[in-house]
Amino acid sequence: MRTYYFDMKDGIPTRDRTGLEFATCAGAIEHSRDLARRLRHDPRITDRRLSIVVVDESGAEIHREPVYPVAVKASLS
Repeated sequence: MRTYYFDMKDGIPTRDRTGLEFATCAGAIEHSRDLARRLRHDPRITDRRLSIVVVDESGAEIHREPVYPVAVKASLS
């Protein structure tokens, strides 16, 4: 099992200092997608640029999951 961290980033990152253990990086990525789905429905979240950044125990970013994927794509065009 490896520890993965789930940072929130919307301009200024909020670091996850605890992390969670997963057998594979695919499990950690799926967890980030679940987090994004839950945050998408939280009325306190107002920044449409918010992403969940998955970081492995070596500090490498392995995935970035936008909370509002449509808003992210629209801002790129």
